Amino acid sequence: MTKPKIIWFRRDLRLADQAAIVAAAASNGPVIPVYILDDETPKHRVMGGASRWWLHRSLEELEACLQAVGSRLILRQGPAAEQLAEIVKFTGADEVHALHHYEPWWRNAERALTKTLSGEARLVLHDGNYLLPPGTVTTGAGTPFKIYTPFWKALRVHMPPAEALPSPESLAAPDVWPDSDRLEDWNLMPTKPDWAASFGDHWQPGTAGADANLEAFVDKAAQYDEGRNLPSEELVSRLSPHLHFGEISPATIWNKLAGQGTKVETYLKELVWRDYAQNVIDQFPQYGGESYREKMRALPWRDMRDDTVKADFKAWCEGKTGYPIVDAGMRELWATGWMHNRVRMIAASFLIKHLLIDWREGEKWFWDTLVDADFASNSVNWQWVSGTGVDSNMFVRIMAPLSQSEKFNAGDYIRQWVPELADVGDPYIHDPEEFGCKPRDYPRKIIGHREGRARALDAYAQVK
Repeated sequence: MTKPKIIWFRRDLRLADQAAIVAAAASNGPVIPVYILDDETPKHRVMGGASRWWLHRSLEELEACLQAVGSRLILRQGPAAEQLAEIVKFTGADEVHALHHYEPWWRNAERALTKTLSGEARLVLHDGNYLLPPGTVTTGAGTPFKIYTPFWKALRVHMPPAEALPSPESLAAPDVWPDSDRLEDWNLMPTKPDWAASFGDHWQPGTAGADANLEAFVDKAAQYDEGRNLPSEELVSRLSPHLHFGEISPATIWNKLAGQGTKVETYLKELVWRDYAQNVIDQFPQYGGESYREKMRALPWRDMRDDTVKADFKAWCEGKTGYPIVDAGMRELWATGWMHNRVRMIAASFLIKHLLIDWREGEKWFWDTLVDADFASNSVNWQWVSGTGVDSNMFVRIMAPLSQSEKFNAGDYIRQWVPELADVGDPYIHDPEEFGCKPRDYPRKIIGHREGRARALDAYAQVK
């Protein structure tokens, strides 16, 4: 009799284009899908609150999809290596199939599992979370790329990716299923207070939501080059959380859009940036907690133990800085678990340069509040803005949030997310304090643009 195969789901919560499922099902024997909530192996990188909300909804849909093909999802909580070894022992499985993951904690879990299985079964890892596996796109000298542009050019040669693997029509069930937790008992959904109450108005986690967002984006993709900078317009893909949780593969997105020609190249470059970010953390696993540029590690950030600095950080988190575009973005983040791409850069730059607060404080806040909080993308993007990364913007390039707001027509976006300013017209809404039309219940600027810029440049001069 063919021994059972285990599918270990992590950030790959789909049935379509899922190499681990295809390989596990190929034996025609029993297949046991497993998801393990492992809050111990990641240590300080435990999944944030917004991601946990998304995970709950996504696992609900994955369970329904598995039931439709005659299977189910086994849920366990604890160290992944220990839980999988226990399931292997109970079921007699001889293989654990999973997609490659490159975050440091998942690599640790894979090594621990191989050691724990100790010959009882083998861990079989497959590609599928990225367009190409990290380390396969290299320079002429055979070394990994550090800079994005040559990485993009080298990866582009290998595109398009292979066509998506089909979903299984059925999965054979074992005679006896191992014990499973109840999803409700994991308490992934916030209750008191339910700060995610409005998330469901904006998102449909799972593969059906991913497919719907992709279909909606197809007709807008040619406008993405300009549209990605216009927060008042619905011209971005909103696929990032679906990609992060693996509800859709990047190959599926590429092959759906690439036929539209050069008009969609800007978006495809963003898709490749995701691969690039993963390549960075594959080379530098500590990237999420340490500035890459050595001289920038000495930058004199303001001290977070100081009450004034704490108050400034709190104002930034709550969207009460007195800078409408920044406040709109931070409030959108709190209400939806997501923020428009252009506004993310403006808000991040404001924290780092106007407030001179360490980029890692912002990265930690995004890690907890974003539904698409991705270790690689989050780390690389924050270090790009802060000028501390391997390939990054220069620290001295300081975004002017007020002029950025006007340049990219953010008026309607601000009115949506900052209701105190709903009755302020253009161009006054971008800087109501300057025009003398600031509503009484909207805060004054916590620092002037020139003052913040001068302080940032002075700090940089100390490490230049």
